[in-house]
Amino acid sequence: MNIGIVGLGLIGGSFAKSTKARTMHTVLGIARSEETMMLARMSGAIDAPLTRENIGSCDLIFLALLPHLAVAWIEEHLLEVAKHAVVVDLCGVKRTVSNQIQPLAAQAGFTYIGGHPMAGKERGGFVNSSENLFEGASMILAPDSNIDINTLEDLKNYFLDVGFARLTFTTPQEHDRIIAYTSQLAHIASSAYVRSPEALRRRGFSAGSFGDMTRVARLDEDMWSELFCANADFLSDQLGILIDNLSEFKTALDAGDSERLRALLREGREIKARIGEN
Repeated sequence: MNIGIVGLGLIGGSFAKSTKARTMHTVLGIARSEETMMLARMSGAIDAPLTRENIGSCDLIFLALLPHLAVAWIEEHLLEVAKHAVVVDLCGVKRTVSNQIQPLAAQAGFTYIGGHPMAGKERGGFVNSSENLFEGASMILAPDSNIDINTLEDLKNYFLDVGFARLTFTTPQEHDRIIAYTSQLAHIASSAYVRSPEALRRRGFSAGSFGDMTRVARLDEDMWSELFCANADFLSDQLGILIDNLSEFKTALDAGDSERLRALLREGREIKARIGEN
């Protein structure tokens, strides 16, 4: 199978590396940076550059780009994608991307599926990509109701081959609603937490909890601000819930109400026990 990967950052680069390390598929890749292209070729992550001339040879194409760039790539290369091909975007939001790409794919005659790998690091770029990034992770797919079952079976086999432990099927709406809580809210909370003036005076006073809370504050503001704005309705709802929950703690503290504090902490501990680690 020929696999085209558009964008060779952390996610696209990891798909390229894991595909070459774990399968016999051919990988064609493209990145904006000539340095990234050189590293991808020298490391063996790709077999050749993805070009206008060989897009039509791809059986599977991954769009590892920001949402607006993924849509723009499809618009620019719509007629070059083979009708037998499957295109999967790997963006962190699904509604805005799917709503634009789905009708274009139907018009051109190829299959499109929204996707989102539940894996990542706080540092991006090809240099931080890894053939092991997806080990044990969940791959989310948001296909429409007309998808061919054999296509899904082929995709399932591929994703398991490159390290994913499971596939999760959803809709663009459900994806964006849940991801607002499980991913996007955590990045906002971390970014807000680290803005305290005490962050600069914490040396010698911090341990694992500080590291856990601040890890994802080391983010790409261009990417995350686009994702936040594309999912503003669901994310704003979740942020409101978090603010209300934090306000309960502040109210109890200001009142010196230790019983209420214990109740709030106990509730959080019990909820965490029910939801498990992941």
